[in-house]
Amino acid sequence: MIKYIKLISVFLLCFITSCNCNINEKSLKNTPQVFTGWWVYGEGQHIFKDEETLKESELLFLNEDVEVLAELYLAVCEMEYYPLECVMTGFLTEKNLQVTDFEITHVEGCED
Repeated sequence: MIKYIKLISVFLLCFITSCNCNINEKSLKNTPQVFTGWWVYGEGQHIFKDEETLKESELLFLNEDVEVLAELYLAVCEMEYYPLECVMTGFLTEKNLQVTDFEITHVEGCED
C-alpha cells in the first residue's frame, strides 16, 4: 500500500511540474522580447538582422504607420539598404518580428 502511495505521489509531482512548465512557456510567448541588431529598408521591405544570431526577419510594426517609418528610415540613413543599428521590442515568429516598440541606437555622425 505504501508503495502505491509513493508511486502516486511521484506521478502527481511530475504532472504538476510539467503543468508549471507549460504555463511558463505560454507566458513567455506573450511577453515581448528585446532584440539588438540592424534595421534595413529597401524597395518597400523592412528587414531586421539580429546581432546575436545574424538571422534575418521581416519587420511588422504593430503600432506604427509603415509609410511614416519608411520616411524616418530614409531621413536618418539618406539611402535605402543602409543598416541602421537599433533595438527592437516585440514578438519573434518563424517568418517575422512583430515590433511593438523600437529605438535607434546609432546614427552615423552623431557620436560624441
